[in-house]
Amino acid sequence: MSDVIFGLSDLELGIASFPVLLLLIFLRLPIGLAMLVLGLGGSWLINGSPLMALAQLKHTPHGQFSSYSLSILPLFLLMGQFATLGGMSGALMNAANTFVGHHRGGLAMAVVGASGGFGAICGSSLATAATMSQVALPDLRKAGYPGGLASATLAAGGTLGILIPPSIVLVVYAILAEQNIAKLFVAALVPGLLAMLGYILTIAIIARFQVSASRDAIAIQSKQNWAQRLIALSTVWPVLLIFLIVVGGIYGGFFTPTEAAAIGAAGTGLLAWKSGRLNWGSLKMSIASTASASAMVFFIILGAGFFNAFLALCGLPQALADYVVNSGFSAYGILLLLLGIFLILGCVMESLSIILLMVPLVFPIVSALDFGLSPSEFGLWFGILVLIVVEVGLITPPVGLNLFVIHRLAPDIALGSMFRAILPFVMSDIVRVALLVALPVLSLGLVRLVF
Repeated sequence: MSDVIFGLSDLELGIASFPVLLLLIFLRLPIGLAMLVLGLGGSWLINGSPLMALAQLKHTPHGQFSSYSLSILPLFLLMGQFATLGGMSGALMNAANTFVGHHRGGLAMAVVGASGGFGAICGSSLATAATMSQVALPDLRKAGYPGGLASATLAAGGTLGILIPPSIVLVVYAILAEQNIAKLFVAALVPGLLAMLGYILTIAIIARFQVSASRDAIAIQSKQNWAQRLIALSTVWPVLLIFLIVVGGIYGGFFTPTEAAAIGAAGTGLLAWKSGRLNWGSLKMSIASTASASAMVFFIILGAGFFNAFLALCGLPQALADYVVNSGFSAYGILLLLLGIFLILGCVMESLSIILLMVPLVFPIVSALDFGLSPSEFGLWFGILVLIVVEVGLITPPVGLNLFVIHRLAPDIALGSMFRAILPFVMSDIVRVALLVALPVLSLGLVRLVF
């Protein structure tokens, strides 16, 4: 193993790989390929021979994909494809609007509620933001909502897709950190509901106190009676049933998460077929889209495996652990520092890539610190915190991937107005993160009750 390469030690080479990785991402190289190239290239440089790096090509894929739990990912992706195809987002939007549409800002509140419901059967933030934008953005603008507020609401609502279980990112974290998937899903429920309530409260405050020329132009529908609400709910009961079967079945121990994902995919497929939108052509398209998305996810997992092997070869994890031990910082100080890093990465990278890149590096270190929790409880709590902070990054200017997804769908809405309108939602998220850090029981209380 070489001590100095290009004037850099092995450790310095590992540290330097991170800005190079970000540069490759900004140059639009796929994140999985960027990590794969850096991992193989770095291993080649350190070993001084390509043979060791080439040997990794034989062993690493088997090690990365030998986990049975990974089979859950394409099933959840197929579930999301069928949910989008079946038009379930529109029914959820209408049902939520019958309950809150009579309040000022009620339509925006309904968007948050519908995003939470759709996210529960989709599991992807970007997909939730894109789908709900297509359904709700025309209605929001027709009702007189400023473009910035409408897009900010949809971007914030989209983040619920990776937090409210079942979630693809939660599954990947559970595999990497060796946590129980069912317990992690339970731990995410209360933080997910807090996110929805926080966004709804933010909308209520904006609608009540924001001084703008458009305030009085926002339409408010008449209050719906319970008969009308029940009629609206009758159109979404299949969605609620699928959610209860999938999540409740996991919690109750009736079937494994993988079996639950298969049942969820079959259930949403039946709903899409019943709606008349699932035919032979759309089925082939859904399967092809799922295969493409699954290949992308698995390639990112593969690239992360090579990159993390290179970092281990550099000695970066051990050096980072030694620094943390000798730094003199408190456990909570180190936790906040790491959450800040996750937040910054969340602004420029997709959530799954961040989890795959960072969790193997930092989890062994931070789990050795004393937070007054058992190892299993800490793993659940840390996972929820990381997921929420990454989610905040998805809506944090000046990048915020969710904002750019919506901007592509509505290019007439200026990015500047989106950035200004999203700030109250970011503040709501920061308050929620502070609460979850200060009160771990918000994440762990339901887990302790159920298990």
